[in-house]
Amino acid sequence: MLKQNLQQKLLQKLSPQQIQFIKLLQVPTVSLDTRIKEELEENPALEDLSLTNLNEPVEEYPDRDPDEDTYNGDEEKGEMDEFNIDDYLQDDSVNDYGSRYDQNGDDEDERKEIPIAVQSSFFESLQLQLDLLPLSDKDFRIGKQIIGSLDDDGYLRRPIMSLTDDLAFSQNVMAEDEEVEDMLKVIQSFDPAGVGARSLQECLLIQLRKKDPNDPIIKKAIVVVEQYLDEFTRKHYDKLEKQLNMDSNELRGVVNEILKLNPKPGDSNEINTKQMQVIPDFHISNNDGALILTLNSKNAPELKVSRSYQEMFQHYDKAAQKDKKLKEAVQFVKQKLDSAKWFIDAIKQRQQTLLKTMNAIMQYQYEFFLTGDDKNLKPMILKDIADRIGMDISTVSRVANSKYVQTEFGTFLLKSFFSEAIQTESGEEVSNKEVKKILEEHIGKEDKHHPLADEKLTDILKDAGYNIARRTVAKYREQMNIPVARLRREL
Repeated sequence: MLKQNLQQKLLQKLSPQQIQFIKLLQVPTVSLDTRIKEELEENPALEDLSLTNLNEPVEEYPDRDPDEDTYNGDEEKGEMDEFNIDDYLQDDSVNDYGSRYDQNGDDEDERKEIPIAVQSSFFESLQLQLDLLPLSDKDFRIGKQIIGSLDDDGYLRRPIMSLTDDLAFSQNVMAEDEEVEDMLKVIQSFDPAGVGARSLQECLLIQLRKKDPNDPIIKKAIVVVEQYLDEFTRKHYDKLEKQLNMDSNELRGVVNEILKLNPKPGDSNEINTKQMQVIPDFHISNNDGALILTLNSKNAPELKVSRSYQEMFQHYDKAAQKDKKLKEAVQFVKQKLDSAKWFIDAIKQRQQTLLKTMNAIMQYQYEFFLTGDDKNLKPMILKDIADRIGMDISTVSRVANSKYVQTEFGTFLLKSFFSEAIQTESGEEVSNKEVKKILEEHIGKEDKHHPLADEKLTDILKDAGYNIARRTVAKYREQMNIPVARLRREL
């Protein structure tokens, strides 16, 4: 039996401009310049004032009528009157947002690109060592294939059989697995020591076997890595002493020798380009007890709508009223002008949202920004800031998760200022950051021969007035990337 019913739904759709703003809001300062360059390349109607000579005369169209110079878009309107020329005109000498946030007068030094050290890469270094060996053409090509198959940390994580197949299919080199194994051993003799290993165990053994083979400590270290690596990583030192018949002093020497080894040899000669440079979005300075917030000038590019595109629009708009074929050109130019205006508006809205959010955070955590003491951090959740600035929680979250503020006490991710409240025995609410700070201090000064277990840390906090469960202490310890007591133990 068919039934008909009427349902009413309320759907909220984001406009293209809102989507563009949300995406820009999430972009960190270090990536904003790249995003703006992409937009400048895609949209010729958008210009960067910092790259434009403002004193350059405007180029005129050779086919323009003399009386077009005094053309006013409000005087003549035809079937294309949906275009408002005034919406696209703006004074080149006025930038209504580009410079107002640069209140702290960043020096030119801060605007310069950070120089990158010139040095041979990890793979270039290995290739150079391969070039110096007297090898047959076949062995050289096998060695080159092995080097190209290494991960950035220097490990070979592909099976030998896969390398043999690659040589056959891509280079027409017919090699046996044993030949590849032999060349791998040659690569493993290269510097840095440990390169070409297929596991952590093999990496450590390669390094140990390059040391003095007659040293009794080295001999025992090799035995530990070969046979008791699991016990070593879990710090079951009592078991190692018993199995290897060593006293604590001997074991300490063996452990220290192993700890000197490099578990990631590929990182030793490589600039780590994967780490993104942290550029603060905000600066907070203390002027005799008054906090001053400024937005990093890199967040305020001097963008404008292209004057030549505006004039082109005027020229085509008038002509299109007489020639229907030019309508398509007018639509194209209008689309580019619209897109440029939307992008500039989105950048401006991004700046305003960043300042509004950071100012609310600064006011909420005023004591912390004055002193830099974690104990002055107040419990604060996203909703607290969202309510203060009249914005959605998701907007505050996007700002907090990707933006940094520079203070006289260091540079911090905004997310780090948010924390849950914990109630003390006296009924006072404090931030869980304060509890984490106390945990960090006690773990930092603990006796490493007998580190503090979570139960003991719980008792310490209770004595200090923080009534927290052991599982909560364990959760905070894990959030701070601090291992359990057994793994913190030293000989």
